[in-house]
Amino acid sequence: MRLTVTSPADFSSGLSGGESVAVDGVCLTVVSSEGDELTFDVIQESLTLTTLNEAETGAELNLERSLKFGDEVGGHILSGHISCISEIVGLVSDEGVHDLRLQVDAEWMRYILEKGFIAIDGISLTVGQTDSEIGTFDVHLIPETLQRTTILGKGVGDHLNIEFDSQTVATVDTIERMQGVNQ
Repeated sequence: MRLTVTSPADFSSGLSGGESVAVDGVCLTVVSSEGDELTFDVIQESLTLTTLNEAETGAELNLERSLKFGDEVGGHILSGHISCISEIVGLVSDEGVHDLRLQVDAEWMRYILEKGFIAIDGISLTVGQTDSEIGTFDVHLIPETLQRTTILGKGVGDHLNIEFDSQTVATVDTIERMQGVNQ
């Protein structure tokens, strides 16, 4: 699929073909950049594992350029490699509070730790309460995040891309392998 995105002013300045951009957290390679328009090819694997197959013409998407060595790291390190899709199953939005409860297949919960971090549609967030048995976890959103991302427009039943912290994944997988070897 060919995806063309109109970026905010100055976002695509100096961006050329072959560079990576996260689109709703999905790492994509720029095919062409003309003015504010960025074009990407999205392969079937990306359509199967992410919400990009649900994107409709005119939809707002989160965009982020790749980190360059020497830049300040203002959040968590992300790769844009989506592991699964979550569904919003609960939402509380009242007087400055905006909390989401998300559900994933229970098998993924081993990578979701309270006070750990997770990326949701490319937004790096700290995990709140978790329930491993039913596969749910909470995130608490601050006004700055709501203002700078598309997350405020999401509601119960909507799907979001999930990327786990790569260090957490490596640690959990290593421990599980080691336990398997010793059993």
